[in-house]
Amino acid sequence: MTPPVTPEEVLARLRREPDVEAPDLVAVDATDRLLLDTAEDLAARRVAVVDDAYGALTLGAVAAGARDVRVHQDLLVGERALAANAARTGLTGTYRSLPLDGDLLDGATLVLAKAPKGLDALRELTELAAAAAAPDVVVLVGGRVKHMTLGMNDVLRAGFTDVAATLARQKSRLLVARGPRPGIQSSFPRCRHDDALDLDVCAHGAAFAGTRVDDGTRLLLRALDGAAPDARTAVDLGCGTGVLAAVLSRPRPDLTVTATDQSAAAVASARATLARAGLDRVRVTRDDAAADLPDASVDLVVCNPPFHLGAAVVTGAADRLFAAAARVLRPGGELWAVWNNRLPHKAALRRLVGPTRVAASDRRFTVSVSTRR
Repeated sequence: MTPPVTPEEVLARLRREPDVEAPDLVAVDATDRLLLDTAEDLAARRVAVVDDAYGALTLGAVAAGARDVRVHQDLLVGERALAANAARTGLTGTYRSLPLDGDLLDGATLVLAKAPKGLDALRELTELAAAAAAPDVVVLVGGRVKHMTLGMNDVLRAGFTDVAATLARQKSRLLVARGPRPGIQSSFPRCRHDDALDLDVCAHGAAFAGTRVDDGTRLLLRALDGAAPDARTAVDLGCGTGVLAAVLSRPRPDLTVTATDQSAAAVASARATLARAGLDRVRVTRDDAAADLPDASVDLVVCNPPFHLGAAVVTGAADRLFAAAARVLRPGGELWAVWNNRLPHKAALRRLVGPTRVAASDRRFTVSVSTRR
């Protein structure tokens, strides 16, 4: 196959793999194209890319001539899709994947970012860019118009003197920030003491729920006192900020606990939470659905799976985690999960894991216990 030579030829070859492929799902969207079309003099820029879904921004910038491209993607599936697309287009080795920190933004003159779901994630990016990027940096933050809010402008203005919005194109819009304010430093991870749990919960900007402990997690925690008393190994699957792993591990020093999540922000947050609690014995890994854990190697899995995709209530992500739990659990091992009452998870748990009973419930959530066949 002839190597692509233009940005458009590169974009035409991108795929979502290993994420879900479907005719109505795309690897390159209107926001990607607007960001690339708005960026000027890419060949002369030091480019930092944040939350590039499948590699369109990174590889598009490389194809346009950028030579110092650094990228951070929160989700592991995004990193893997970018690597696969780089191989597909002959652009392997043309960028560097880095954590979301000062090294990513150091001296950058152009930042291309997809608008995050929460303001704290944008706040962390703003603080890092203002502190570490070049004085003449241009920050372009793009998203669907319906998801862009005035609060995003306010967050960017806290770090930059000049913030403006572009005109919309194909239902996407950009915020453009210039002029880093002096003296800005990163305030993440942020930590807050939870009195009910007697635990400092730490969170980076993109971590689900931030420093708050959601109601479903609290219900699961109240039910966990009697979970698998003979267990020697446990996994917090989709660990978020590490609250479940911390509360499970703290009274059981002989329990070997692994906390795992595919989100880089979640992993960094969990490590901070566990360090503050003095629970360095808990291993924290970045992994997709526990893929690096051996089959039938675990006695206990705890899980508070995601149930939203945007505003929609969905079951697919939870089903993947339930199937992963079934794979890593030993026969007779237990999966303790909490889920929204509106979802048909009990049938899925019986099918994917084994016999399932209800351990606790309230008007919104159910805690279930499934025993591995």
